[in-house]
Amino acid sequence: MNRRALTERDLREIPAYSIAEAAGYLRVPKSTLRAWLLGQKSFRSVIEIADRKERRLSFINLVEAFVLSAIRREHTIPLPKVRKAMDYLRRTFKTHRPLADEQFATDGVDLFVEKFGALVGATQEGQVQLREIILDRLKDVRRDLKGVPERIVLFPARGSAATGDVVIDPRVSFGRPVLDGFGVRTAILAERFHAGDSIDALAHDYGVPPEAIENALRCEPRAA
Repeated sequence: MNRRALTERDLREIPAYSIAEAAGYLRVPKSTLRAWLLGQKSFRSVIEIADRKERRLSFINLVEAFVLSAIRREHTIPLPKVRKAMDYLRRTFKTHRPLADEQFATDGVDLFVEKFGALVGATQEGQVQLREIILDRLKDVRRDLKGVPERIVLFPARGSAATGDVVIDPRVSFGRPVLDGFGVRTAILAERFHAGDSIDALAHDYGVPPEAIENALRCEPRAA
């Protein structure tokens, strides 16, 4: 058995998330995410899931769904048309994962918007809006020096807070949401909050600003 240490890239490819879990992190209905990953009777999937048999996503799949959710939330584009545009990107960039590819982040947004414009008859104003939505979401996908996604900022810190982003990083806490810079899992904070601990008490125990605790609780639907 090969016991070599997993590289950072390996960690990003591991099927580590169930559909239900990923849907909760991304605030996407489970049925919607399932359709993106597994397809439906009349069309193929949009995203190539890491483990189709066990229905589990990799971190890279999370990145793809994270970007795609911004497109779907702001523009009611039917899924077959989304899939058609994704096929276009795959052909253009010769990649299986265009929404996670560095080329998409640097060169592909305008091509993607242009393709959507042809598919749905978007106005010029609508195309500009879609482009800005995608670019805004891509800002929250942080990449390494090679352009490979390494973390997702799920919930940026509000206001003037310098810390307190909620991130998913496959190298930290098995890829579960944590407070950036502190490594505290949001699920643990939410569990203690529901058990009766105040925000100030949690901030004191973990050495985290209260504003960061509040942001962590935003990430947990029950806590919110």
